Parts: sequence; C-alpha cells; structure tokens
Amino acid sequence: MATATPRISEETAAPVEPAEAPAPVGPLGLVSKVPAAHSPLKQRVRDFRARHAKWELALFFFASFAYDIATLRRIDNWLVLTKQGVFLGVLGLLLLVELRWSWDTEPPRWLARVWRFREDALHFFLGGLLSPYTLFYFKSASGLTAFLFLTGVFGLLVVNELPRFRALGPVVRVGLFSFCLTSYCAYLLPVVLGYYSGTLFMASVGLSCVATLLITLLVRVWSGEGRRTLRHVALPGLGIQGLLVALYLLKAIPPVPLSMLSSGIYHGVEVVKGPRGKDYRLLHERAEWRLWERGDQDFRARSGDRVYFFASVFAPTSFKPQRAGDRGTRLVIRWYYDDPEKGWSQYHAYDDLYLEQGGRERGFRTFAYVTNPRPGDWRVAMETEDGREIGRLSFTVSPDASTAPREFKVEAG
Repeated sequence: MATATPRISEETAAPVEPAEAPAPVGPLGLVSKVPAAHSPLKQRVRDFRARHAKWELALFFFASFAYDIATLRRIDNWLVLTKQGVFLGVLGLLLLVELRWSWDTEPPRWLARVWRFREDALHFFLGGLLSPYTLFYFKSASGLTAFLFLTGVFGLLVVNELPRFRALGPVVRVGLFSFCLTSYCAYLLPVVLGYYSGTLFMASVGLSCVATLLITLLVRVWSGEGRRTLRHVALPGLGIQGLLVALYLLKAIPPVPLSMLSSGIYHGVEVVKGPRGKDYRLLHERAEWRLWERGDQDFRARSGDRVYFFASVFAPTSFKPQRAGDRGTRLVIRWYYDDPEKGWSQYHAYDDLYLEQGGRERGFRTFAYVTNPRPGDWRVAMETEDGREIGRLSFTVSPDASTAPREFKVEAG
C-alpha cells in the first residue's frame, strides 16, 4: 500500500531564510562585538602600505641610522658604553630564553603571554647595537679593505631587518650576537685600559668564544641534543669569530676606537701659542671655491719647498702613557710615490710619533713633511704600529716655475 506524501501549498509555504551566524563569543562567555569596517581612507592607507612594505622598511631603517649619526656621542662616553652593555646583556638573556624554549618545548605559562614578542625584541636590541657599531667602524675605516668590511657590517644591519632572514631563527641571531659582543669588547677594552693594541682585539675574540661556548653548554644541557646544538649555536657563533680573526689578519678591520678627524696637505705648518696651549697655523694656496680639497692637494712646488701633512686623530680620554718611560700609543706616517717605472712605492716613513694624550675635542694634532717632492701623484697614510690605516690622503705635485712672491692663506689647525 502506497504511502501518501503530504504536500505543502506554494501559497502557504514560508520562504526559508539563512540562519544568522552566531555572534563571536569572547573570553568568559561574553559576546564580543564585530568590529566595524575600516573607512575608505584608512583602507587605502593600509593597501598602500601593503604594496610598499619593503620601501617602508627601508625608510624606517635609514631614518633610524640617520638618527644614530646625529645623536650618538663619543665612543668613550660612559653613558653610551653602559647603554650598549645593557643592550648586550638583555640580548644575551633573550637569546638564551629563545634557545631554551624554541625546540619543540612549550614556554612556561608566565612567559606565554610575551613569547610572541620575543623576535621583535631580539631584532630591536640587535639593531640598537649594529647601528652604532657601523657608525664607529665608518669613522675609523680607511682604504679599500676597511671599506669592504664596513660594507659587510652595513649588510648585517640590513639583514637584521629583513623578514626572510628573521625566519631563519636562532642561527642568524647567534651569529649576529657573537659579532656584536666582539665589536663591543674591541673598543671597550682600549677605552678602559687606555691604549690600542692588536692583543686587545684578540682578547675580545677570546671573550666572545667563551660566551658562545657557555651558551652552547647551557642549550646542550637543556635540550639534550648535542648535534643540533652544535649546528645551531656553536658553529654560527665560533664561525663568526674565525671570520673576524681572518679579516683582522688581512687588516680589513678598522682600528677602533682611533679615528681621523681631519687631515690636509699644506705649504707650511707653524706652531704658535694658543689660549689652551699649543696651536697651529696652516699655510696654503687653495682657492676658496675648491671646497672639496683639503689644503693644497694640488700642490704647486718650487725648489726647496716642503710638503706638510697635518692630521688630527681622535683618541679616547683614557689614552695616555701607562707607566714610566712609556710614550703612549705609537703611530706611523707613511709617504708613497707613484714612480713612473716602479709604480706605487714607499718614499719615506715617520715612525717616531706617539699619541701621548687622548680626549681632546679637536683631537691629537700632529704633522710630518718631505722636502723637494718629485712631480707626480702622492699618497700619505697614518697607521697604527701594526699597520692599520687610520686615514689616508692623496695629492698631486706639479712644478711651479714662477719666482713671484707668494701670499699664503692661513687657517687654524
């Protein structure tokens, strides 16, 4: 027997409307309100930022670097040194926290709320350290190899801001922390001890290696994974130190904290008594509109003329003789001549020069000269005792056959 199927009249059937989605329920069972749509202007701004995210990152990056250049104080300022020491300490603790709970281990409950901010905090402190290091290296850099190293440091500063490298996790951050620690110690030790030496740089490398090994040991104990710890912590940290030692031996690392404040080529240097002791009068023929030249870089020489190299070198306030009989940090001024037959070769070296007192706002001022220079291209460089350039200056000598009296312009040195 067939069963009758009940029919619903089209006239009486009510349209079926889709059920409303339930309102989102927030914590404690409270119904939360749906946020209103963004205004057209705000949405356009959001879309514009999304399309130009990389340019926005670059703008903030260079603005931050320019701010550091404008506001950063002397390298031996104890407020600056303390701030960077605190940054390094906090960075080390954050790195340890990340390594402790980043390998398939949930962070404790008290840390869970701020755990998602750890990466931003790590990169904030890394940026706060890399930026002044780049500036200090820039001030001390001279020569092609030093500027290549400076380019590498600047590259690290950029890498620190790129999301692609952030995603690589602790490997990159351990390497950057290792570099920051060596850079900090490399100028902290000379400032504290009052002299510059290659031994102090090697001591800085040693301190960073010890810190890396301690971190490796702690992570090894926490994780129980020796091979993974070696690959993610020890190798990047110690690898950076090996690279820094190689660059130092190649003389590519600038001699921080020393830096050249100014230098120039002159027809004469006169020592006079000033209001604060010894002062200098620098004699030159340079036309006023040749603002890009420092003194007489286009040197017109007559018979018997001397070419003077005058320089002002910054050194920390603590730089002074350390004991009786010590004359201070030794510097060398080397003159090079581009011989038409032999090429560039050393013409003369003045190595009886000692930086006896640092801390002067105008720097440690000194000069050297050569007599009757040959016509052609010249270069003069100031170096540390171990051959690291603090600064260099190129100039050209051309013969001056005139016998008319010369009137030199004078500037203070």
